[in-house]
Amino acid sequence: GPANMKGKEMSLGLVGRKVGMMRIFNEDGTSVPVTVLDCAGNRVTQIKNADGDGYCAIQVAYGKRRASRVTKAQAGHFAKAGVEAGSVLKEFRVAPEALGSLAVGAELKVDMFQVGQKVDVTGTSIGKGFAGVIKRHHFSSNRASHGNSVSTNAPGSIGMRQDPGRVMPGKRMAGHLGDAQRTTQNLVIARIDPERQLLLVRGAVPGAAGGRVIVRPAVKA
Repeated sequence: GPANMKGKEMSLGLVGRKVGMMRIFNEDGTSVPVTVLDCAGNRVTQIKNADGDGYCAIQVAYGKRRASRVTKAQAGHFAKAGVEAGSVLKEFRVAPEALGSLAVGAELKVDMFQVGQKVDVTGTSIGKGFAGVIKRHHFSSNRASHGNSVSTNAPGSIGMRQDPGRVMPGKRMAGHLGDAQRTTQNLVIARIDPERQLLLVRGAVPGAAGGRVIVRPAVKA
């Protein structure tokens, strides 16, 4: 509920798509690696307030979805807001005073951010499948030279002695790596393209090109 939201996500953000990385050049000729985020088509589908919903939030639709893929309940929800059906619905908790400036059906633009502002970008990291302990937990491998006959990437011993006589829970082992929600904090916005609704963010963001991202003002800034 609202009580345990320690002011953490009380800010409006944008849903976008990671286009890929490129570099831009400063006036002094230094090159800056940036990630291009396409944030076009963020539309407000619902405004939740303390009276009706118990908390204050802005619900945003993003992306497109074929009419045959939209359930009747969703179709009614989008029609009520008067917006095109989207593939993503994302809710942003906001302060109560921020609700007045927005209307259902309005489009959220990249100009809500400024160049030089710090943002947190949330995405789904690239999935790496079933990975061994060396890739997954940065274990060290056997030496590969000087007569070593055991050339496998083994995890080493995993147990203890007769007491406790078992493998402890949480033991770092081989397993599924990546494809998890990750947030990169305090990335600086290098450029904003209002015509094409692009944000150019300095550095890398989680996920593969084409993946969904969420951009919001930095919590720690």
